[in-house]
Amino acid sequence: MAEETADQLSDLYAQSLRSVIEGQVVQGRVIEITPQEVVVDIGFKSEGSIHRSEFAGVADLKVGDTVDVLVESIEDEQGMVILSKNKADRQKGWERIINHFKEGDIIEGRPTRKVKGGLMVDIGIEAFMPASLASFKGYANLDHMVSQPLKFIILKISRARKNIVVSHRDYLVKEREGLRSKLLESLTVSERRTGTVKNLTDFGAFIDLGGIDGLLHIGDISWGRIGHPSDVLKVGQQLDIIVLSVDRQAGKVSLGLKQLLPSPWEHADTKYPVGTRLKGKVVNLVPYGAFVEVEPGVEGLVHVSELSWSKRVAHPSELLQVGQEIEAQVLAVDAKNQRLSLGVRQLAGDPWQQAGQKYAVGTKHVGRIRQLTDFGAFVELEDGLEGLLHNADISWTRKINHPSEVLKKGRMVDVTVLSCDPDSHRITMGMKQLMPDPWPQLVQQFSLGSRVEGLITKVAGFGLFVEIAPDVEGLMHLSELELGANEKLDERYKVGQKVSAQVIKLDELERKIGLSNKNVPQSDQS
Repeated sequence: MAEETADQLSDLYAQSLRSVIEGQVVQGRVIEITPQEVVVDIGFKSEGSIHRSEFAGVADLKVGDTVDVLVESIEDEQGMVILSKNKADRQKGWERIINHFKEGDIIEGRPTRKVKGGLMVDIGIEAFMPASLASFKGYANLDHMVSQPLKFIILKISRARKNIVVSHRDYLVKEREGLRSKLLESLTVSERRTGTVKNLTDFGAFIDLGGIDGLLHIGDISWGRIGHPSDVLKVGQQLDIIVLSVDRQAGKVSLGLKQLLPSPWEHADTKYPVGTRLKGKVVNLVPYGAFVEVEPGVEGLVHVSELSWSKRVAHPSELLQVGQEIEAQVLAVDAKNQRLSLGVRQLAGDPWQQAGQKYAVGTKHVGRIRQLTDFGAFVELEDGLEGLLHNADISWTRKINHPSEVLKKGRMVDVTVLSCDPDSHRITMGMKQLMPDPWPQLVQQFSLGSRVEGLITKVAGFGLFVEIAPDVEGLMHLSELELGANEKLDERYKVGQKVSAQVIKLDELERKIGLSNKNVPQSDQS
């Protein structure tokens, strides 16, 4: 009977013991704390001991506290259970990460120690952060990061190896992008902001608005012309600016500084009325004219045609240079479109104002040939005033194909005025009109049917031009030439050759003489 009772008690005791397997995390109760160990009862047949170093807050630990521990071994040589507080914490931390976090999530942690290539970070379990992922600018001072509470992005979770890689830099990037997006949404056109000059370039300055950079273009820095943003700005400088435009899709912001001040063009139409004489500085030369700054932010254009009455200016650099102070006259002003037209030649007076009286039709003058063209010559009568001598008005009798046949650039010639239109700045003149028209006499001298002799001046595809008197030419058409069946015109006749001919056409109105050698005896030809 006594033996049966003992067996029953033994069975009841065995049933009261917890079923424990190695590697399991179980809850235990602290039953003893010694200078070296903490003894924990996990409800097994024997207690387990854990070294005091595994308890971070061992000073606050007391008998009766419950702790989670990992069963490393059921029984050691002394018959005690081998437990681990650290491994239990790691196991619980790993399960927490697996169950509640994934790659790309943000997690809080604290770097615990520096290792080769980076830092070990406590995020509930130890994770590794490469040194290159510690900050924006590559490798940060890792020693200063130890023990600092920080946020990280989980980059990689390896379930097989039970390790995790984190990045503080990726968190900073994500945070900055969030701030940037939020700031971008808050910006409105025309609002005033304060920023810091972050960088200077040839085309402008980048301004840090507190999470996003805006471009302050060089043209929006000052109403006046500046050579480089560094002329008025410096890196690190704080300044107030105006938001000009926001492109949220592209993430671009355009800023303005000059817009904080009134535009100098606001009252330009009243300040610079047409006819005003003013002084300015040449700031730029282009093929079509010169830009003149009359005050900071207000520039006028002197078109190349408004530089001189007399000279044909191909480029304004022929008369002006950048930095030169000049006087000019306002020709037109358009404040709305910020355009100011200036003239320089107007200050010298327009020579055409008196041209109608001075160069009346029929008056004779002496001028200098300035330019030769296909249709005639431009003759300068005085500084700033010239007229056209057309080819047809050079000679009564000679056909002029190009004025260079009888005229030379720079030569002085006598002319008479044929027409004068001061409003259009046009004068036509002639040379042949200085002498009587010889054609009435030529009509009598070279009557129809008369025999003439002359020199060939030109061999053309359609016939010969023959000079039968000084500056008097007749045309011997191909159909009026004596040619053999196989003879070619340029082989039979040469320039300078003397020929005899008969006048077959005489047109005083058209000033044309027609010749033929068909009826001229062969013996009479040279």
